[in-house]
Amino acid sequence: MSAAILPLCDRAIAQARAPAAAAPASAHPRMVLATTVLASSLAFVDGAVVNVGLPAIARSFPDHALNLSWIVSGYLLPLSALLLIGGAAGDRWGHRRLLLIGVSLFLAASMLCAAAPDLRSLLAARIAQGIGAALLMPTSLAILGSSFSGEARGKAIGTWAAAGAAAGAIGPLAGGWLIDLVGWRAMFLINVPIAAGALYLGARFIDRQVATAPAPLDWGGALLVTAGLAALTWGLTLVSAVTSTHGGAGALVWAAVACGVALLAAFLWWERRRGAAAMLPFDLFAASAFAGLNLVTFLLYGALGGVLLLLPYLLIDLHGYSATEAGAALLPMPLVIALTAPLMGRLAARLGARLPLTVGPALVALGFLLALRISGAASYWSGTLPAMLLISLGMAGAVAPLTNAVLGAVGARHSGIASGFNSAVARTGGLIATALSSAILVAHGAALQAAFQVAMVVGALAAVAASACAFVWLAPGQQAGKT
Repeated sequence: MSAAILPLCDRAIAQARAPAAAAPASAHPRMVLATTVLASSLAFVDGAVVNVGLPAIARSFPDHALNLSWIVSGYLLPLSALLLIGGAAGDRWGHRRLLLIGVSLFLAASMLCAAAPDLRSLLAARIAQGIGAALLMPTSLAILGSSFSGEARGKAIGTWAAAGAAAGAIGPLAGGWLIDLVGWRAMFLINVPIAAGALYLGARFIDRQVATAPAPLDWGGALLVTAGLAALTWGLTLVSAVTSTHGGAGALVWAAVACGVALLAAFLWWERRRGAAAMLPFDLFAASAFAGLNLVTFLLYGALGGVLLLLPYLLIDLHGYSATEAGAALLPMPLVIALTAPLMGRLAARLGARLPLTVGPALVALGFLLALRISGAASYWSGTLPAMLLISLGMAGAVAPLTNAVLGAVGARHSGIASGFNSAVARTGGLIATALSSAILVAHGAALQAAFQVAMVVGALAAVAASACAFVWLAPGQQAGKT
C-alpha cells in the first residue's frame, strides 16, 4: 500500500465522522491540525520506509529469509483487522485518550524495532506498531473532523491529506539514506521525533472529551476477524513459500487457509447476528454497489501493494541500487497522485464514478505490463519510470472517485463506518498481496527477475478485474459522493 495514496483514501473518514456544522471544539485549531498531521504521518512514513529496508533486514537475518514478508504483514494484519474497532473505541473512551495511547504504543514499538536482537522480536514489535496505528489513525481523523466546520474543515482535511502525501514521498528517500548511512535499524527511529511531537501537542492542545458511544465494543467480531486474517495470511505465506521450493503445498498449509476462510465466515455470521451493535453493520451491503466498490478496492490496492513491496527489493537486490536510490525511484507515484488526484476527483463529480473507475484500473494494468520491461539491461528512465508513471496516473484517476463512490453508495448514517471499512479493505488487499509475495523475497538473480515478472502479470490481471467490477457494478453516469 502506498502511504501517499492512503491519505486520500482515508480523507472521507474525517468528513463522515465530523458534525455537519459545528463550531470548532478547540481553542487551538492550528495545534490540533498539527497534532493530527504528526500522528497520522507515523503510519504513512513507516509503511513507506519499511519496503525499502527489507533487503537490508534480510541480510541481517539470512537464516529466516522465508519469514521476511511478515515484517510487512505483521504490521498490516492488526491495522486491517482493528481499524474499525479502533474508531469505535475512540468514540467510547474519548478520542484524545485513544490518540495518546496509540501514539505512545507506536513510539515504544518503533524503538523496540530498532533494538530488536532477532527476527522474532522484530515481528512482535511490528505487530505492536500495527495495533498502535489502528488506534491513532481513526481517532486522529475523528479529532480533525470534529475540530473544524464548514470551509475551514475542508481546508484542514486538504492540509492533512497533502501532509500525508508528502510524508509518503519523503519517507522512502529519508529512510533509504539512513539505511545506507547507519543501517536498517535507524529507519524506525524516524518515528521517534514525530511521535514525541504528536504526544506533546496532543496532551497540551486537544480537549478532553466525554465518551459519546456507551454501547459495548464488538470484541467478538474483532477477535474473529483478526484470527481469520492471521490464519489466512499465514496459510497463503506458506503456500507461496512451499510451492516455490517444493512445487506444491501440503495438507497443513491448506488447512491453515481453510481455517482462515472459516474464521472470516464466522466473523460475518457474528456481525449479522449482532445487528446494529456490530463493528460492520450488514445494512451497508443493502446497496449492491457497496460490495462491488469494495471488491474494486481490494483488487486494486492489493495489486498496488504487491508492486510497492517487490519493486524496491528488485532494484536493490538485482540491479544494485542503494536504499536511497530505491526510495527515490518511488517518488513519481506520490508526486503524480498528489498533483492530479484532486483534478480527477472534480472530473469524476461531473462525469460520474463509472468511467474513471473503469479507465483508471485499466491504466494501472497497462503499467504493470510495462513493468515487465524492468530488467538489468534497461535504465531507470527507460524501464522503471514509464511503468511508475502509468501506474500513478491510473491510481490518480481511481483514488478520489473510489472513495467518493463508496460514500455515495450508502446513506449518511453509515458514511463513517463505510469509509473506515473501505480503508480496512484497502489495507487487507496489501496484506494478502504481501503473503503471496513471500517466496519472491527470498529469490535472487534470474529467479528473482522471473518471479517479479509473474507477479506483474498477476497484478495486471487483478487491476483488469477491478476495472471490470467497476464497469459492472456502477450504473452509467452514477455520481460519486460529495467530498
